[in-house]
Amino acid sequence: MGVVLGCIADDFTGATDLAGLLARSGVKVSLRMGVPEEAPEDADVAAFEVIALKCRTVPVAEAVAETRAALDWLRRAGAERFFWKYCSTFDSTAEGNIGPVAEALMAEIGAEQTIYCPAFPENGRAIFMGNLFVGELPLAESPMKDHPLTPMRDSNLMRLIEPQVTGKVGLANRLTVARGPEALKARLDELKAQGVAHVVVDAVADEDLGIIAEACHDMKLMTGGSAVAMPLPGIYLREGSITEAAKRESAPQVGKGSIVFSGSCSAMTRAQVADYLPKAAGYKLDPLDLAANGPQAARDWLAAQDPETPKIIYATAEPEDVAKVQAELGVAEAGELVESALAQLAQDALAQGVRRFVVAGGETSGAVTKALGVTAMEIDAEIAPGVPWTWCRSGDTQIAMTLKSGNFGAVTFFTNAFEKLEQIS
Repeated sequence: MGVVLGCIADDFTGATDLAGLLARSGVKVSLRMGVPEEAPEDADVAAFEVIALKCRTVPVAEAVAETRAALDWLRRAGAERFFWKYCSTFDSTAEGNIGPVAEALMAEIGAEQTIYCPAFPENGRAIFMGNLFVGELPLAESPMKDHPLTPMRDSNLMRLIEPQVTGKVGLANRLTVARGPEALKARLDELKAQGVAHVVVDAVADEDLGIIAEACHDMKLMTGGSAVAMPLPGIYLREGSITEAAKRESAPQVGKGSIVFSGSCSAMTRAQVADYLPKAAGYKLDPLDLAANGPQAARDWLAAQDPETPKIIYATAEPEDVAKVQAELGVAEAGELVESALAQLAQDALAQGVRRFVVAGGETSGAVTKALGVTAMEIDAEIAPGVPWTWCRSGDTQIAMTLKSGNFGAVTFFTNAFEKLEQIS
């Protein structure tokens, strides 16, 4: 059996989020970091293939080129239906990259219409009348308004999408969704007849996601957060597109050494770092110091630690501190300094015997996985909704790794993560 659904994610944490939710069903999910060099016909493809890219904040043309390359690989692997995954807080700018990529994918596969549904009720993300909420706060009033790379200053998804695309934008609201799959299909057909290619779909509860998936699972392209894709395996199993669920293999054995790398500056990650610091040896990276002196002080600190002692190295900081650094160094330079340092430190940690890695933040996750040469992951149990442990290899070394989106998880997430790993390994 070939690929039933080909998925492309705009960052590494989002990809593991999506893969983890799809794997809840028991189907085999393959997660690949970047477009595989291996030809699809030579690869052991799964019914659900997820390709993780690092294209959320790159220039639009680069994001489109990368996603087209991923699409080409998935099509050659047999996929005819596709899912474009982005963050449940719709991290984007007026220029892109969510809309331009969706429109490029639609053109490549001949899709006349797609949906946008970043809702994730289990994690407090809801869409009502086209407006995205984080908990009880509109997106533009949530901590996402201060995101260092994609500050979200508007909560209305239609207004966010319109400047990014050339086609018409419309809405299928909660009142329609609540009436069931047939009503939603009828609304989508009505909008298509009006020439509307990009449809925001409301969802405020888990049952809404099932209705949306039921109505849209035959679309050539769906787009959204991971949660709206979660019901798809069950639908495909019921219809016979997938004949059987995958058998879970026994967990590999990995060493005890553990470390947390945190580059995210989200409100939740700041709370998680503060919670974990009393329980672990900690080192805070200062971008200004990195600019002046490089990462050697952090490397020396790491070298002095016992590999099996819990450790955290973090650049997580308050919004006002991030703004000061960005004003002095520039947004891109500040981020690149931190990513480069964490990438080097990840290599050092591996060399010193660390085998259990927790990484917080999409950009940080991309830097760390690349530095360790991780190209594929086997999905295991979730620590929190959308955040699974994975098994992977760095060269010939077996490691365990979890990639956490900044806003996901409870305050005690880092402690919970290592406790969960003890249970499954």
